[in-house]
Amino acid sequence: MSAERFVRVGGVAHHVVVEGSGPVCVLSAGLALSWFDWDPVVPLLAPHRTVVRFDRPGHGLSAPAPAAPTAAGEAHRIAGLLDALGLTGPATVVGHSIAGFHAEAYARLHPDRTAGLVLVDSSVEEHARVPAAPGLRTAAACGLGAALSAVGVPAALGPLARRASVRLSRHSGGDPAPAALVRRCYTTSRVTAGALLENAHYGAVAAELLALREDAPLRSGLPVTVLAAPDGSRRWGARQRALAERLGARFEAVEPSGHLMMLDRPDTVARAVLEQSGAPEGAGRSGADQARA
Repeated sequence: MSAERFVRVGGVAHHVVVEGSGPVCVLSAGLALSWFDWDPVVPLLAPHRTVVRFDRPGHGLSAPAPAAPTAAGEAHRIAGLLDALGLTGPATVVGHSIAGFHAEAYARLHPDRTAGLVLVDSSVEEHARVPAAPGLRTAAACGLGAALSAVGVPAALGPLARRASVRLSRHSGGDPAPAALVRRCYTTSRVTAGALLENAHYGAVAAELLALREDAPLRSGLPVTVLAAPDGSRRWGARQRALAERLGARFEAVEPSGHLMMLDRPDTVARAVLEQSGAPEGAGRSGADQARA
C-alpha cells in the first residue's frame, strides 16, 4: 500500500504518506523537518511495516497550526491521525528530536494503542518548568513569523537555511532532499511560523511530559529503544543513557551519526523498529530485560 493524502484532524488538514504493509509504524520528525526526511528509512521498513509519516501543523505540506502545541495535544494528534486512516490497532511510534516528546506522550496516554516506542536522538529536558506567559510566547512567535514573511525572508532564505541546518546536523554529507520539495515547503511563511511556534513552546511541552511521567506510566512490558547520536559529546551521550534508564529502555549509542540519524544511519533506525514486536500482547522482552541484554 502506498498513498499520499491529506486528512483532517482537529479541523486541520494534515499531509500524510502511507506505505508498505504489516504492523503499523508512525514516523514523526523533529522541529522544522518534513515527511521526506524519513526517505532513507522507509524502503527498509515498508516490506515489513505499514509506515505512516506525517507533517505536523505548520510543517511540510500541512496547514498552519491553529494553536500552540502541547504534549497531550501532539499525542492525541497521532491517535486522531491513525483513526482518520482507519489504522486503529497498536502502532510502533518513532519520534525524532522534539517529536520524541510527542511519541513518549502518545505511549503514556494511549498505552493500548502502542506496540513499541523508538526515540531517535530525542530531545531531553530533565528539569523543565512551565514557562511564564504562554500567550505572550505565542504572540511573539506569530509576530516574528509575520514580520519575517512581510520582508520576504522565507522566500529568499528558507531553502538556504534548511540546507545549512541539515548539513550541520549530520555527521557528514549534505541535504539529500529534492530541491523542488525543499522550495515547495521552505519558501513558505507557513513553515517559518510553524517552526517558531513549536520552538516557543518547547519548554512547556518538556515540562508537561515530565508531569505525564508521574501520572501516566508506560505500559508494562512495552518495548522501548533509545538511539543516541553523541557524535563526540560525552555529556549528550550520558543524558541519553539516563533517559533510557528512566524509561527502562534498550540504549544504543549510534556512531558515527549526527542528530539527523535517519539520514546518517537509516539502517540503525529501521533495525530498532523491526526488532520490536508488532503488537502489545507478548511484545518481546520488557524494557528492563532489553537494557540487560
